[in-house]
Amino acid sequence: MDDYTVPLRDIRFVLDHVCRLEEITTFPGFEHVDVDTVDGLLVEAARFMEEVFAPTNRIGDLVGSRFVDGEVVTPDEFKKAWRAYVEAGWNAVSGPPEYGGGGFPHVVGFAISEMMTASNLAFSLCPMLTGSAITVLDDQPDETLKATYLEKLVTAEWTGTMVLTEPEAGSDVGALRTKAEPSDDGTWAITGTKIFITWGEHDLAENIVHLVLARTPGAPPGTKGISLFVVPKYVVGDDGSFEENGVRCVSIEHKLGIHGSPTCVLEFEEAKGWMVGEEHRGMRYMFKMMNQARVEVGLEGLAVAERAYQKALRYARERLQGRAVGAPPHERSPIIEHPDVRRMLMTMKAYDEAMRGLLYDVAGSVDRSRHHPDDVVREAAAARVALLTPVAKAWCTDVGVEMTSIGLQVHGGMGYVEETGVAQYYRDSRITPIYEGTNGIQAVDLVLRKLPMHGGRVVREYLAEIEGLDAPLAEAGPRFAAMRRELAEALRVLSEATTWLLGRDDPRDVLAGATPYLRMFGTVAGGAYLVRLALAAAKDGEDPWLRAKVATADFYARELLPSAVGLLGAVKAGAAPLYALDPEQLAPAR
Repeated sequence: MDDYTVPLRDIRFVLDHVCRLEEITTFPGFEHVDVDTVDGLLVEAARFMEEVFAPTNRIGDLVGSRFVDGEVVTPDEFKKAWRAYVEAGWNAVSGPPEYGGGGFPHVVGFAISEMMTASNLAFSLCPMLTGSAITVLDDQPDETLKATYLEKLVTAEWTGTMVLTEPEAGSDVGALRTKAEPSDDGTWAITGTKIFITWGEHDLAENIVHLVLARTPGAPPGTKGISLFVVPKYVVGDDGSFEENGVRCVSIEHKLGIHGSPTCVLEFEEAKGWMVGEEHRGMRYMFKMMNQARVEVGLEGLAVAERAYQKALRYARERLQGRAVGAPPHERSPIIEHPDVRRMLMTMKAYDEAMRGLLYDVAGSVDRSRHHPDDVVREAAAARVALLTPVAKAWCTDVGVEMTSIGLQVHGGMGYVEETGVAQYYRDSRITPIYEGTNGIQAVDLVLRKLPMHGGRVVREYLAEIEGLDAPLAEAGPRFAAMRRELAEALRVLSEATTWLLGRDDPRDVLAGATPYLRMFGTVAGGAYLVRLALAAAKDGEDPWLRAKVATADFYARELLPSAVGLLGAVKAGAAPLYALDPEQLAPAR
């Protein structure tokens, strides 16, 4: 049985001690929210996801979404679960109240997203993209567009998509060719082909609202000439009736994983669309959608790693093999008693908790950037979100893939057998470092755009915040000595790497160090979040669950955090080693 248990106490602990949820509930707009209400909501969400969504995960992998006679057909179990999801109102928890939403803090909806994504990654992509569409449309002044689409998107009666990629314009969005021609009635006729459109067609909702990037006549080249359009699958009449639009799915991809999620090729043939905002500002609007999606993709790294950890832990406790040191003669031991298996499980647990700290900090900072009554605090929170977004997306998805691989390793040979189900997590997670801008692009964004923000002040303030943990670690006594020592050394190296990157004149050297620097940054940040949680646990009490927080942070500090120190040479190596061989030398010789 492939069960999933929502780690509810872990989620609540992070909400309390990283996000400071109690403070968030005092912000304007959250007068109807308190911690007790949130607790009750999360308990019910956990029950729903465990009972309704989680059982569809294996079905989605084995059955998948299929392309039949020009239509996408999802598994019957998906349809039933989707109806229950819409009827229960889970999609609306953090939505704008004026359009049927619950108006809860963003971080509360984020916690529910973790539960849903761990339950079924492929399924969760549909509401995730719908949430990003809501963010874009809610931020626009066009009341007609809002009135037409927002309420249905908030309730998930309709779903949303991001439609960017084209056959010859992958990450280089500025090369797209889809055309938007003006019509006499003020709408636009959209024509072009888009690929890799997640949940671009399906049979769950009655309408699909595509947010499409296209070029208007005479638009300047590159990203400066791109506009954003709402292009629905069905055009909605004044009386609420549906009229077919010029959008059709011509195929779906055959993928390594996430088989339950249809990845579509869409053709637009003079499809009716409505411009979002101002002409030629489409990339700016789309980046709002993409940046939210990037953090949600980072959450996918955590969620699938958590699911893989739980499965590996169950197997390690049940599987009898070999005799552990100290076990009675002629008695087989559960493999969890062997040091190497214990090391793998502790690595998975520690990274999961470190990722959760980073991701929830970003989500809580989103609430501060939108709702805190002080302008200065809102601005600082927005800068923090900007700095941490590429790290949250890239580090968490890279680590997530590694953790699903370790989960497979715990199972040994049985992990490589599809019938055990553990390989699904590895296959499903592998897309996440590619989604929403590959992780290499995230690293470039971090070093070229985010580190220099406000003259480097934002990153230095974040590093100073980590340095501020030294005093409470010193006061906490010998149990925290290793955490203090290893965090201080890792922070010293991260600070040195940051100064080096900010001081380079040759952008090639900066770009060459970008990926190892992002890995270093995420590793140190993850250690800092675990330290914060361990300090809180030590103050809160002495029950075994709290003691485990301290032990997990200690393991991370001793076993995982030192890897950040070893990355300094790669960060500072410059571009020369990367280009020491020309393309011909890279090819095999005979």
